[in-house]
Amino acid sequence: MSVLIGICGGSGSGKSTLAAAVAARLGTKRAGLLPFDTYYRDHGHLTPQERAAVNYDHPDSLDRELFIEHLDLLARGVDVATPVYDFATHTRSSDTLELVATEFIVVEGILLFSFPEITDRLALRIFRDCPERTRFRRRVRRDVAERGRTPESVAAQFEATVKPMHDRYVQPSMDIADKVVPGDGDLDRAAEQVTEDVLGLVALP
Repeated sequence: MSVLIGICGGSGSGKSTLAAAVAARLGTKRAGLLPFDTYYRDHGHLTPQERAAVNYDHPDSLDRELFIEHLDLLARGVDVATPVYDFATHTRSSDTLELVATEFIVVEGILLFSFPEITDRLALRIFRDCPERTRFRRRVRRDVAERGRTPESVAAQFEATVKPMHDRYVQPSMDIADKVVPGDGDLDRAAEQVTEDVLGLVALP
């Protein structure tokens, strides 16, 4: 059976980097990584213009039903076939990736703590808190380099949906975290601390 560890934080907060660092410290034989953002709903039925208009920062944009199904399977020790999502086209591939039900599964996503039915399944909840200016700068750098965006389009989306949805759904979810980790602090130290917390779960009587 897998122990589910949740890492949440705003877009550009460094949550994915922290999640990967924690999984790496635990080792591939003991830990797997499950990003919530690979579970965006498929918008292949929409035109490119319609896809671009979708609010991808709202909880409704995610296929939480499939995600929860996979969390439950992993918690029972069953391997799952996770979706493959193309962020450039906003479509889900017909391919899948196998995720082995290792001892720990590190789950991460900006809206991870927005669903009680998800947070109830997490043995440990970590929130990566990060200043807006830093998150914005990282978002621009990532989307231009990895998703073929222009800085202007990233800035427009940040103001239109990313910031409002962060303020409404993401930042308030910090209140239910078991631990808050600064998003602009030392990554190695943060990963070490979270890893110790994770290992402490299995050391409990």
